[in-house]
Amino acid sequence: MRPVALLSLLALLLVLPAHASPPPEDIPIYAVSLVGSPYRLGGTSPETGLDCSGFVGHVYREASGILLPRGSRAISQAARPLTQAELLPGDLVFFNTLNRAFSHVGIYLGDDRFVHAASSRSGAVMISSLNNRYWRERYDGARRVTPPDNAPFIDAMPD
Repeated sequence: MRPVALLSLLALLLVLPAHASPPPEDIPIYAVSLVGSPYRLGGTSPETGLDCSGFVGHVYREASGILLPRGSRAISQAARPLTQAELLPGDLVFFNTLNRAFSHVGIYLGDDRFVHAASSRSGAVMISSLNNRYWRERYDGARRVTPPDNAPFIDAMPD
């Protein structure tokens, strides 16, 4: 490789934004492990029940130590927008399910699938397809969680 091309490549790698890094791979793995956990409006625990933002917050806190705000709209405002083509497993997908933007959130798994605490009607955390007509018609966009350097972190894993 020519020195100029090598230097250009090195310079590009050094200036890539920190938010370009993919979500931790533990996020989708832990999220799928919670499939079947009960749904409960306002819930934040798999033992007593989770709603959509409680589910996402719990997964991010336990799998990566990242604390997210409560509520799907607040989470959407705290994360970086993505195009659907940029989605990676662990990114967040948002939907308009209550006639207001960003009223539902789930965790993208890849292959157009996502895991979420759907509703009291479904009763549990489940996996759905972005290609399902219901979700496709309500899709609001995607976001990547990219905490700033001073974001609150917790030590979710014992030493």
